[in-house]
Amino acid sequence: MNRVILIGRLTREPELRYTQARQAVCTFNLAVDKGLSKQRRQEAEANNRPTADFPRITVWGVQAENASRYLHKGSQCAIEGRIQTGSYQDSQTGKMIYTTDVVADRVEFIESRSSSQANSNFDNINQDQGYNNSYNNNSNNSYQNDGSDDFFDDDFTEIEDDGRIPF
Repeated sequence: MNRVILIGRLTREPELRYTQARQAVCTFNLAVDKGLSKQRRQEAEANNRPTADFPRITVWGVQAENASRYLHKGSQCAIEGRIQTGSYQDSQTGKMIYTTDVVADRVEFIESRSSSQANSNFDNINQDQGYNNSYNNNSNNSYQNDGSDDFFDDDFTEIEDDGRIPF
């Protein structure tokens, strides 16, 4: 079985091309956290080793056009697909180059970096002005957080971002 599911952030803008048969193909790299323990992450960072993997993603057809249109550097997305290996001979050195790509069958747009920063800034402004945070899912139902709900208190820990990792 050859199935892959990845969640990460784009490290660069997606590149959209078309084949001679007018088939759309989009490629981009995804920064996927390795999920290291705090100690191993600190060791890796101290030794300038990466704490994320950066697989190249290839998307075909209408999904390729949508990925190119709606994904940007820093956008978070989920990919479902398969691993594809290949090789070619470098024309300058004559060496054999081996490649590993993920061919995406499905792309889910999770969140763009700008929208997550905008939401964070909006929440900070509301907290500074003494407003309660509220969630409205574009229907008549809304949720008001009055601070008494401790359902998630022990499930989440805040992660500090020092800007060295692209996600």
